Amino acid sequence: MTVKESATRSLALGRAAQALDLKRGELDLALQLGHIRTTSGASSSPPRVAQQEIDRLRGARGFPGALRERVRTVGAAEGARLISISPARFARLARTGHFTPVRFYLNRYRAVVWLYLAEEVSEFALAHADLLSGRTPAALRAVLDAGEDRRARNWRGRRLGLLLRGTEDPWERAAAIASVLDPITVAEVATDPYERSYLRVLRPELVPGRPESPAAHEVAERLLLADHPDEILWHRVSLAEALREARERRPAPRPAPKTDPRSVPRGPRLMPVRRSPHSRGLLTRLRLRKAGPVS
Repeated sequence: MTVKESATRSLALGRAAQALDLKRGELDLALQLGHIRTTSGASSSPPRVAQQEIDRLRGARGFPGALRERVRTVGAAEGARLISISPARFARLARTGHFTPVRFYLNRYRAVVWLYLAEEVSEFALAHADLLSGRTPAALRAVLDAGEDRRARNWRGRRLGLLLRGTEDPWERAAAIASVLDPITVAEVATDPYERSYLRVLRPELVPGRPESPAAHEVAERLLLADHPDEILWHRVSLAEALREARERRPAPRPAPKTDPRSVPRGPRLMPVRRSPHSRGLLTRLRLRKAGPVS
């Protein structure tokens, strides 16, 4: 392949996963985290990965193991084994916000299973060895005693941050923020119905592949919306600011105004021509002259 061909060729995501020796789920996570750049095509077409980007990643040191390690995820049990603590302590640290989930799924019992980046778990253990053993600090015990669980909130913040980082369009940024707020809160901020409609059109999918069963779908929907007063206030203020910037860039689309038939300008009205007796006689003589002599 020539350099010119490599610069213009791109691969669909499935082919890109094969070329990078990744599972499709690993590729999707790498895209979300910004480890792999995609090409921007038509708005309706799925993203693709340029051959140059494939070549760059394949030529990196430690490929493919290093790339695969950057997107390796662990659950609570595996994460606890990774840093040599008990699953109970890992769960306490996760609930108090020390580990930020990168994904979640629902098991067959419709229980939420949070997943964390193995790389981040290992880095936390190196930086906070004091939290891996001994008594839980009083501040963390107070959070646990109050029944707080910051995993969903931290996941929403992380996912929203990745979405905002992936676009410069102000309306798309506003739609991403609106996606973590309930419809009533969004309507209080975006009072224009056409703006709310535009936000719904641009709304990104926080979780690809929603659960099909109604019960599992309801559980997943609860995780997508901000539920703590401080979190709701933060996103509400952020949405108002994002809408202000979006309006300055361009207004939300609106339907074309209906045309009132009475307002359509008309041409001059043609009045019927009334011929005088003299003109009628002249026309008769002209027709007879054209017809020629009667034989």
